[in-house]
Amino acid sequence: MQPIIMLVFFILLVSIAWFVNAYNRFIKYKNRIEEAWSGIEVALKRRFNLIPNLIRAIERYEEHEAKIFQTKNDYLAVSTGMSNRIEEESQISKSLRGLLALAEAYPDLKASENFLELQKSLSEIEEDIQKARNRYNSNVGRFNTLIESFPAKFIARKFGFEKKNYFALDLATQRELPEVDFSTPPISNK
Repeated sequence: MQPIIMLVFFILLVSIAWFVNAYNRFIKYKNRIEEAWSGIEVALKRRFNLIPNLIRAIERYEEHEAKIFQTKNDYLAVSTGMSNRIEEESQISKSLRGLLALAEAYPDLKASENFLELQKSLSEIEEDIQKARNRYNSNVGRFNTLIESFPAKFIARKFGFEKKNYFALDLATQRELPEVDFSTPPISNK
Protein backbone atom coordinates (compact mmCIF):
# COMPACT_ATOMS: atom_id res chain seq x y z
CA MET A 1 0.00 0.00 0.00
CA GLN A 2 2.88 2.34 0.65
CA PRO A 3 3.98 2.44 -3.06
CA ILE A 4 0.49 3.70 -4.01
CA ILE A 5 0.70 6.49 -1.44
CA MET A 6 4.16 7.42 -2.73
CA LEU A 7 2.85 7.43 -6.32
CA VAL A 8 -0.13 9.64 -5.39
CA PHE A 9 2.18 11.95 -3.42
CA PHE A 10 4.57 12.14 -6.40
CA ILE A 11 1.75 12.90 -8.84
CA LEU A 12 0.38 15.56 -6.48
CA LEU A 13 3.82 17.11 -6.06
CA VAL A 14 4.43 17.17 -9.84
CA SER A 15 0.99 18.71 -10.43
CA ILE A 16 1.59 21.44 -7.88
CA ALA A 17 5.05 22.16 -9.32
CA TRP A 18 3.58 22.37 -12.84
CA PHE A 19 0.77 24.67 -11.65
CA VAL A 20 3.22 27.02 -9.90
CA ASN A 21 5.51 27.02 -12.94
CA ALA A 22 2.64 27.75 -15.35
CA TYR A 23 1.30 30.57 -13.17
CA ASN A 24 4.77 32.09 -12.89
CA ARG A 25 5.16 32.00 -16.69
CA PHE A 26 1.91 33.95 -17.03
CA ILE A 27 3.23 36.55 -14.59
CA LYS A 28 6.61 36.67 -16.37
CA TYR A 29 5.05 37.33 -19.78
CA LYS A 30 2.55 39.81 -18.34
CA ASN A 31 5.44 41.78 -16.82
CA ARG A 32 7.49 41.56 -20.02
CA ILE A 33 4.53 42.91 -21.98
CA GLU A 34 4.19 45.83 -19.55
CA GLU A 35 7.94 46.49 -19.79
CA ALA A 36 7.85 46.38 -23.58
CA TRP A 37 4.83 48.72 -23.63
CA SER A 38 6.82 51.08 -21.42
CA GLY A 39 9.56 51.09 -24.08
CA ILE A 40 6.98 51.95 -26.72
CA GLU A 41 5.63 54.74 -24.49
CA VAL A 42 9.12 56.23 -24.09
CA ALA A 43 9.73 56.23 -27.84
CA LEU A 44 6.27 57.67 -28.54
CA LYS A 45 6.90 60.39 -25.94
CA ARG A 46 10.18 61.27 -27.66
CA ARG A 47 8.32 61.52 -30.98
CA PHE A 48 5.59 63.57 -29.32
CA ASN A 49 8.22 66.00 -27.99
CA LEU A 50 9.79 66.33 -31.46
CA ILE A 51 6.50 67.22 -33.16
CA PRO A 52 6.34 70.88 -32.00
CA ASN A 53 9.79 71.47 -33.51
CA LEU A 54 8.66 69.99 -36.82
CA ILE A 55 5.55 72.12 -36.70
CA ARG A 56 7.56 75.32 -36.07
CA ALA A 57 9.90 74.48 -38.93
CA ILE A 58 7.05 73.91 -41.36
CA GLU A 59 4.66 76.59 -40.05
CA ARG A 60 6.50 79.29 -41.93
CA TYR A 61 5.95 77.43 -45.17
CA GLU A 62 2.38 76.29 -44.75
CA GLU A 63 0.53 77.78 -41.79
CA HIS A 64 -2.85 76.12 -42.39
CA GLU A 65 -1.66 72.48 -42.39
CA ALA A 66 0.55 73.06 -39.37
CA LYS A 67 -2.41 74.47 -37.38
CA ILE A 68 -4.55 71.44 -38.21
CA PHE A 69 -1.75 69.18 -37.06
CA GLN A 70 -1.24 71.24 -33.89
CA THR A 71 -4.93 70.76 -33.00
CA LYS A 72 -4.52 66.98 -33.24
CA ASN A 73 -1.31 67.21 -31.25
CA ASP A 74 -3.05 69.16 -28.45
CA TYR A 75 -5.83 66.57 -28.30
CA LEU A 76 -3.37 63.69 -28.04
CA ALA A 77 -1.49 65.35 -25.20
CA VAL A 78 -4.40 64.61 -22.84
CA SER A 79 -5.39 61.21 -24.23
CA THR A 80 -4.99 57.97 -22.23
CA GLY A 81 -5.61 54.25 -22.51
CA MET A 82 -3.63 51.68 -24.47
CA SER A 83 -6.29 50.79 -27.05
CA ASN A 84 -7.08 54.47 -27.61
CA ARG A 85 -3.38 55.24 -27.75
CA ILE A 86 -2.80 52.82 -30.61
CA GLU A 87 -5.50 54.49 -32.72
CA GLU A 88 -4.29 57.98 -31.80
CA GLU A 89 -0.68 57.17 -32.63
CA SER A 90 -1.80 55.86 -36.01
CA GLN A 91 -3.49 59.20 -36.62
CA ILE A 92 -0.30 61.03 -35.59
CA SER A 93 1.72 58.89 -38.01
CA LYS A 94 -0.66 59.72 -40.86
CA SER A 95 -0.50 63.42 -39.98
CA LEU A 96 3.29 63.34 -39.75
CA ARG A 97 3.46 61.58 -43.12
CA GLY A 98 1.29 64.35 -44.58
CA LEU A 99 3.44 67.00 -42.94
CA LEU A 100 6.62 65.46 -44.35
CA ALA A 101 4.98 65.18 -47.77
CA LEU A 102 4.06 68.86 -47.52
CA ALA A 103 7.68 69.68 -46.76
CA GLU A 104 8.68 68.02 -50.04
CA ALA A 105 6.90 70.88 -51.84
CA TYR A 106 9.25 73.46 -50.34
CA PRO A 107 12.85 73.12 -51.57
CA ASP A 108 14.12 75.74 -49.12
CA LEU A 109 12.67 73.77 -46.23
CA LYS A 110 14.03 70.46 -47.49
CA ALA A 111 17.48 72.03 -47.72
CA SER A 112 17.26 73.58 -44.23
CA GLU A 113 19.86 72.04 -41.93
CA ASN A 114 17.47 72.38 -38.97
CA PHE A 115 14.67 70.56 -40.79
CA LEU A 116 17.02 67.82 -42.00
CA GLU A 117 18.20 67.29 -38.42
CA LEU A 118 14.58 67.10 -37.21
CA GLN A 119 13.77 64.61 -39.96
CA LYS A 120 16.80 62.51 -39.00
CA SER A 121 15.73 62.56 -35.34
CA LEU A 122 12.23 61.49 -36.34
CA SER A 123 13.65 58.57 -38.33
CA GLU A 124 15.77 57.47 -35.35
CA ILE A 125 12.82 57.73 -32.97
CA GLU A 126 10.60 55.75 -35.29
CA GLU A 127 13.28 53.09 -35.55
CA ASP A 128 13.20 52.89 -31.74
CA ILE A 129 9.39 52.61 -31.86
CA GLN A 130 9.75 49.76 -34.36
CA LYS A 131 12.22 47.88 -32.14
CA ALA A 132 10.05 48.37 -29.04
CA ARG A 133 6.97 47.28 -30.99
CA ASN A 134 8.72 44.11 -32.15
CA ARG A 135 9.74 43.27 -28.57
CA TYR A 136 6.21 43.96 -27.34
CA ASN A 137 4.59 41.84 -30.07
CA SER A 138 7.02 38.98 -29.42
CA ASN A 139 6.04 38.90 -25.75
CA VAL A 140 2.34 39.19 -26.62
CA GLY A 141 2.71 36.22 -28.96
CA ARG A 142 4.28 34.08 -26.24
CA PHE A 143 1.65 35.17 -23.71
CA ASN A 144 -1.23 34.48 -26.08
CA THR A 145 0.22 31.06 -26.99
CA LEU A 146 0.46 30.19 -23.31
CA ILE A 147 -3.15 31.27 -22.77
CA GLU A 148 -4.32 29.00 -25.58
CA SER A 149 -2.14 26.03 -24.59
CA PHE A 150 -3.58 23.01 -22.86
CA PRO A 151 -3.75 22.71 -19.83
CA ALA A 152 -2.41 26.20 -19.10
CA LYS A 153 -5.61 27.72 -20.49
CA PHE A 154 -7.43 26.52 -17.35
CA ILE A 155 -5.04 28.52 -15.18
CA ALA A 156 -5.46 31.52 -17.49
CA ARG A 157 -9.23 31.30 -17.18
CA LYS A 158 -9.10 30.79 -13.37
CA PHE A 159 -6.87 33.82 -12.78
CA GLY A 160 -8.33 36.10 -15.46
CA PHE A 161 -5.39 36.20 -17.87
CA GLU A 162 -6.73 37.36 -21.24
CA LYS A 163 -5.19 37.51 -24.68
CA LYS A 164 -3.46 40.78 -25.52
CA ASN A 165 -3.65 42.64 -28.81
CA TYR A 166 -0.61 43.12 -30.97
CA PHE A 167 0.64 46.67 -31.48
CA ALA A 168 0.57 47.74 -35.12
CA LEU A 169 1.60 51.22 -36.15
CA ASP A 170 2.40 52.68 -39.54
CA LEU A 171 5.37 54.94 -39.04
CA ALA A 172 5.49 58.44 -40.48
CA THR A 173 8.84 57.86 -42.16
CA GLN A 174 7.75 54.51 -43.60
CA ARG A 175 7.73 54.69 -47.36
CA GLU A 176 4.81 53.24 -49.24
CA LEU A 177 5.71 50.60 -51.80
CA PRO A 178 4.72 51.57 -55.31
CA GLU A 179 1.80 49.68 -56.79
CA VAL A 180 2.80 47.43 -59.64
CA ASP A 181 0.22 46.52 -62.25
CA PHE A 182 0.89 43.17 -63.91
CA SER A 183 -2.27 43.27 -66.00
CA THR A 184 -0.65 45.12 -68.94
CA PRO A 185 1.86 43.25 -71.12
CA PRO A 186 5.46 44.46 -71.04
CA ILE A 187 6.70 46.68 -73.83
CA SER A 188 9.08 44.89 -76.16
CA ASN A 189 12.03 46.54 -77.85
CA LYS A 190 11.74 45.33 -81.43
